[in-house]
Amino acid sequence: MDAARIASLLLLLGVVWSRAQPGAEAAGTTVFTLRNNCTFTIWPATLSGNSAAAVGGGGFELAPGANVSFPGPTGWSGRLWARTGCVAAASGASLACATGDCGGAVSCALGGAPPVTLAEFTLGGADGKDFYDVSLVDGYNVGIGVAATGARVNSSTCGYAGCVGDVNALCPAELQVAGKEGEQEGRTVACRSACEAFGTAEYCCTGAHGGPDSCGPTKYSRLFKAACPAAYSYAYDDPTSTFTCGAGAQYLITFCPAQQ
Repeated sequence: MDAARIASLLLLLGVVWSRAQPGAEAAGTTVFTLRNNCTFTIWPATLSGNSAAAVGGGGFELAPGANVSFPGPTGWSGRLWARTGCVAAASGASLACATGDCGGAVSCALGGAPPVTLAEFTLGGADGKDFYDVSLVDGYNVGIGVAATGARVNSSTCGYAGCVGDVNALCPAELQVAGKEGEQEGRTVACRSACEAFGTAEYCCTGAHGGPDSCGPTKYSRLFKAACPAAYSYAYDDPTSTFTCGAGAQYLITFCPAQQ
């Protein structure tokens, strides 16, 4: 086993492969299960938005068809995403990714570089509920689906959040990011947001367009929304994109759900 592989495995301390820790769900602990349904290896990453420790070690390698589960503490708020086209240094100390890179680190302490699809969570928020969404506000690299599971899930309130459509296949030329190496060379590997591409207040919901009454959907966000109706397409796309679930739910996060 090479040094890079050993290093990635060491980062999985506290992470349980294939299933959650015994008794975690019964004890009311939230468990995230990540499934790679893509045809290629990804490197999932996590980042805490509050003072809580990084869940899942901050990042790890996940082969096609593989699952990994790890607990999320009550009160945790943060995001998860997939890094693609990654090449690990021989020492295993750094990781360069075509999309979603977090400063070259294996275990992320920074957010993923856009364009990147995000799954966002707040566990045990207002009224003790979980809040979650899938966001294309920072662009798109791979599809993500979030499904609440477990005995405590109410199907009428715990909706499916996600982006099943292949936005890369629909991405306008002015937003496309092309791969530069190997099998990805010349292929569209990600789709930028209009904010990242053009930087104007209209697309970034800043300045004179800095509120929900002055920043509405654009032709680009409408394209994202048509492909992924259950995902955030721009900053104020709340009514159809934020989901809530009661405490104690478990979450299945599937990368490339369209390939199921």
